[in-house]
Amino acid sequence: MRDVLAKLDEWWSKGDTAALATVVGTYSSAPRQPGASMLVGSEGEAVGSVSGGCVEGAVYELGQQVLADGRPLFQRYGVSDDDAFAVGLTCGGIIDIFVEKVDPESYEQLGRVAEAVRGESPVAVATVVVGPAERLGKRLVVWPDRVEGSTGSGRLDDAIRDDARGLLDVGRNAMVTYGVDGQRRGEGLSVFVESFAPPPRMIVFGAIDFAAAVARIGNFLGFRVTVCDARPVFATASRFPGANEVIVEWPHRYLAAESEAGRIDARTALCVLTHDPKFDVPLLEVALRLPEVGYIGAMGSRRTHDDRLERLRERGITEAEIARMSSPIGLDLGARTPEETAVSIAAEMIAQHWGGAGVRLAEREGPIHVT
Repeated sequence: MRDVLAKLDEWWSKGDTAALATVVGTYSSAPRQPGASMLVGSEGEAVGSVSGGCVEGAVYELGQQVLADGRPLFQRYGVSDDDAFAVGLTCGGIIDIFVEKVDPESYEQLGRVAEAVRGESPVAVATVVVGPAERLGKRLVVWPDRVEGSTGSGRLDDAIRDDARGLLDVGRNAMVTYGVDGQRRGEGLSVFVESFAPPPRMIVFGAIDFAAAVARIGNFLGFRVTVCDARPVFATASRFPGANEVIVEWPHRYLAAESEAGRIDARTALCVLTHDPKFDVPLLEVALRLPEVGYIGAMGSRRTHDDRLERLRERGITEAEIARMSSPIGLDLGARTPEETAVSIAAEMIAQHWGGAGVRLAEREGPIHVT
C-alpha cells in the first residue's frame, strides 16, 4: 500500500471516500506480491496497480460496487479458458484481491498509519478478509507498544496482535488463518497482515566508483543506503547522491557500533567493496560473527579472495562463518563497468533472498516463481 498511501491519505484527510483493493494472496506466477494496492476514487479516479494490467478493469468495477454499497469483497482471479484476457491472468497465476471502502469513519486510524509510514516507524495493519459477515473488514492496527481497533473478539484480537508483531519484526506481509473466535489451529477466518517496517538497510563499505553505482541500485530496490569509509577526502555526500547517508569512520568500528545499537538485522545487506586487507579483514571479522544479517558480499579478484580467506582463518573465523560470505561478490553476468557490477551484486542479493538459481529462465522448466 506504500505506493498509493499518499493519495489515499490525501482523500481521507478531505473526508472523501475511496475503495482500496489489495492483493492478499498469490499463487504460481502472480504478477505482483501481497500488499500491492489500487485505489478507486469517488469521482472515478484509479491509482496504483494490483496485477500490472491483467485484471485492473475487473477490480475497478469491484471498487465502484464497494463504493456504492459499502460492503467489502474478496475475489480470486486466475486463468479463465473462456475469458482469460478479460478477467484472468494470462501468465497462469492466481491472485486474491480484497476490496474495502475507506473513509474517516470506516478507517479511523489511517492518518496515524500514514504518519508512521512517513516517519519510518514500524506499524502493521491486520484486516479480516475472509470470515463471518460481521467480522469482514474489521481491523487491528498494531504498533510495537500499542494496538488500536478490534475484530469484536478479544481472543482473536490477542492472536492477531502477537502474529502481527512477529511479522512486523521481519518486515513481512502474510495471510494468517484462525478459527472464527481466534483458535490457533482453527479455520474459517483469514486475516491479511500488512507490515510497514522501516526500509531494510544496505551498508556499502568503500568510497569508490563501484560504491556509487551500488548505492544507486540499492536505493532503487528500496534499501536505506549508507556508504562508509575511513577516508574523509573520498567519503563525501556529493560523490554518493544515491546514498541516504555517508559516514566517515573505520568500517569495522562503524559496523560493530551499529550492531551494538540494534540497527543490524536479518534484512541488512553488507557490501564490502574496499578490497584492501587493512579495511576489509577487520570488517569481515565483525560481519561474519554477527548473529543476524541478510547478505554479506566482498569484492575482489581471485587472488584477493584467497588472501582474504587466509587472513580471516588466521583470526579464527570458522569455515561455517566464511560460508556466509559471497566472495567474489555478485553473479557471473560478465559485468565490467561499475553499473553492470552493481546489477550483478543486486541480482545475487535477490537470488539469495528468494532462493533463485541465477540461471537463464529460458533454460528452466516449471513455474517461474518457486515458493
